[in-house]
Amino acid sequence: MFILPAASSKPVCLICSETVALIKSGNVKRHYETKHKAFEQSYPPKSELRSQKISSLRAQYDQSTRILTSSCTTQQRAHECSLRVAWILGQHKKPFVDAGVVKECMSAVAETLLEGKQKEELCDKIKQIPMSASTATKRSEILAQDVLSQQEEAIHKTPCVGLAVDESTDVSDNAQLLVYVRFFNNDKKEFCEDLLSVTSLHSTTRGEDIYVAIKEMLTKRGIEPNQVVSITTDGAPAMMGREKGAVARMKEDNPELISYHCIIHQSVLFSTLPDEYAEVMKTMMKMIHFLRASSSCQHGMLREFLRGVDAHADDLLLHNNVRWLSKGRALERFWSIRSEVAAFLEELESQKATNFSLFLNDGKNMDIVTFLVDITSHLNELNLKLQGKDNSICQLMTAVRCFQRKLEVFKEDLQGHYAHFPTVKEQVQGQRDVSSFVDFVDKLIENFSKRFDNFSFGQQLTMFIKNPFAITDVRGFSKEVTQHFKWANAGPLQMQLIDLQA
Repeated sequence: MFILPAASSKPVCLICSETVALIKSGNVKRHYETKHKAFEQSYPPKSELRSQKISSLRAQYDQSTRILTSSCTTQQRAHECSLRVAWILGQHKKPFVDAGVVKECMSAVAETLLEGKQKEELCDKIKQIPMSASTATKRSEILAQDVLSQQEEAIHKTPCVGLAVDESTDVSDNAQLLVYVRFFNNDKKEFCEDLLSVTSLHSTTRGEDIYVAIKEMLTKRGIEPNQVVSITTDGAPAMMGREKGAVARMKEDNPELISYHCIIHQSVLFSTLPDEYAEVMKTMMKMIHFLRASSSCQHGMLREFLRGVDAHADDLLLHNNVRWLSKGRALERFWSIRSEVAAFLEELESQKATNFSLFLNDGKNMDIVTFLVDITSHLNELNLKLQGKDNSICQLMTAVRCFQRKLEVFKEDLQGHYAHFPTVKEQVQGQRDVSSFVDFVDKLIENFSKRFDNFSFGQQLTMFIKNPFAITDVRGFSKEVTQHFKWANAGPLQMQLIDLQA
């Protein structure tokens, strides 16, 4: 009269549904004789009546367990739905209170698409899904912890990682250090890029402070210093300093560390921008801010004016101080509607507008503006090529080397045809002195050379990344790899390359 469920080690009595603590014949017999003597008399052993009763009890037990299992499954699915909604909200950077809106949308869709019993069942299931703001918060915390655990497990299985470090400030002007990691995931058999850590720098942001923050983070995540084979920084002085920079301090722990700095950083232009050019750029940004952001009424008048005269664009662009090259976009937009902007400034009755009108009427200032429009356009083109995920180092190296060669062409072009400087050509028409533009390009060439002298790998390693089947000198390839990556083993590497090429 007892049954042993698959999910439990305790026998269950089919008559009263009680369990027996231990699976012993004495315990089972004692329970039956003590509590169910009447059953023996009502249903004699080996009788048809007893067989029917036992079958009935077994069917009742199976029915009750099915209802319980179904209930558990429904709860589990509702929990999973809640987790999935929290995950999607997090991916799209939406507030947790939007979970309630998602639930309303799901209910509305179910009521519209379905009818009858299906509609009632689905609506009931949707109502069971917990989607309050507090629930979404808790689900996100669970997901974050799970992602963190998976990331740590994957990193511990890989022999090496690459880091990218960026120090910036948040909306409350607190310094934040962001560290990204790139590694080969042995389980997924692919390279993964992910955010590793965000650390607040509460006091100063010197190279030593950044180094200590990175080292503490690596220790906390269980990553050894010699496991880090490369690091890329934002190019700030605190990162690049030869003696006290964060990278220099990390190389003291790992002399074989490969380091690169941000390919396009604001210092690339700031360090080469003459004072005269910087002043023109500053005045242009002030003028755009005056027209666009100083007064909503004035901004509206500007847009109406531009629409009325059928200008190429109906507004100016504001620049982003964090992304310095966005100033080039702002200048490019201005130049396309420069005559209309000048006419609008003349209509304004203010001293600022008068000063800006005088500035725009100065031919030399406009010469510089046209040059900045063209050169920032070329730099933006390079910047776009270097962006995006899954770019190999060969692609980045190729883009940088090509741009360095283009700079030489730009230098010669400024002395003649202006084929690559159409805005300058339109403005100067071969009648102005452009020697300062040539000097600027010269300094840009020098700056790029200094920054990217070490931005290279060996020839064999570069060839392997592009086309592993083109490697003919197996021994030379393995030697080059072990020079850059001390953890690599030349013997297995040679055999694996031969197997790959077979």
